[in-house]
Amino acid sequence: MIVKELKAYTIPFVGLKLGAHEFSFKVEQPFFEHFEYDDFNNARINLDVVLEKKTTLLEFDFDFSGTVNVLCDLTNEPFDLPLDGKFHLVVKFGHEFNDQEEDLLIIPHGSHEVSIQQYVYESIVLALPARRIHPGVADGSLQSEVLEKLEELKPTVDGKSDSNSTDPRWDDLKKLLTDK
Repeated sequence: MIVKELKAYTIPFVGLKLGAHEFSFKVEQPFFEHFEYDDFNNARINLDVVLEKKTTLLEFDFDFSGTVNVLCDLTNEPFDLPLDGKFHLVVKFGHEFNDQEEDLLIIPHGSHEVSIQQYVYESIVLALPARRIHPGVADGSLQSEVLEKLEELKPTVDGKSDSNSTDPRWDDLKKLLTDK
């Protein structure tokens, strides 16, 4: 998928003095829609980028925090998931463009700007936890039809939940293994 470049996430470095330069961005839902990423219902992330300009290379430090509204993996209820993370990127100059390395970007000599949109996108998406569970599920405060149905269908023996007891049909089968 070829993604059109967003000018808001392009940092011109020509004319900047050597040393640190700070940039701030608000990453919101339209940014992710641009990448056709639809796992978020909404996003509100603050991104701070520090560009350390050196004589032969550029170093970027990304630091982001905020919330993304996602669906719970258990109940499918939407909730705001806090998200934060950091990423470090080194930009060097070479004969041709090369972004094959995870944290190293090579741009052609004579370039005057760097697009960071792909690195911002990947950093945020990779900061998501593998399982997204509504905080109300853990503390028991979430009232949901799905949770009620899961509780109703929970395995029980004689009307009581007991994780140590087994189904009596299996007990009869286990006797066959010991009767020889």
